[in-house]
Amino acid sequence: MDGHMREPRLGPSTFAELYARHQQGLLAFFMRRTFDAEVSVDLVGETFAQAFTGRRRFRGATAESEAALLYTVARRLLSRYVRKGRTERAALQRLGVPRPDLDDESLARIEELAGVATMRGLIAEQLRELSDDHRAALELRVVGELGYPEVAERLGVSEQTARARVSRALRALDRRLSDAKARPA
Repeated sequence: MDGHMREPRLGPSTFAELYARHQQGLLAFFMRRTFDAEVSVDLVGETFAQAFTGRRRFRGATAESEAALLYTVARRLLSRYVRKGRTERAALQRLGVPRPDLDDESLARIEELAGVATMRGLIAEQLRELSDDHRAALELRVVGELGYPEVAERLGVSEQTARARVSRALRALDRRLSDAKARPA
């Protein structure tokens, strides 16, 4: 090195471009998984807020590495959202970024961009194709938000069997959604 400090790749001069390139894709990513436009907008904002906050630690040198960073952050946030059932808004508040209010037209446009109608149809179709046992276990766990002991009790099976049924049902749904994602829009 020549003694000069290297300007971070994710700096203020390039961050707007990064946002412009990935905002819509991230919005679709979240929308296809949460089916909630407002939550999706929040998660996109949080993804960029965390990327911006950690930009000085980023050592990637390509557009692909920037995208990989963003989607890694996005997957972690989605996991946290699913586990806790809520988004973290602290980073947005720290940055002073207001949460946008979405009107019905904006919500419909986000759903259209994310292909929500198609995804809902695929999920409904795949649910119909599941065995009754797998569908019941999945509905109790995901829709009913019951713990595995309660799912097992309601189904009259062991907890291990309840876990296996839910897992198999989720894998079947995931395959279907992955296939749909791979198809051109």
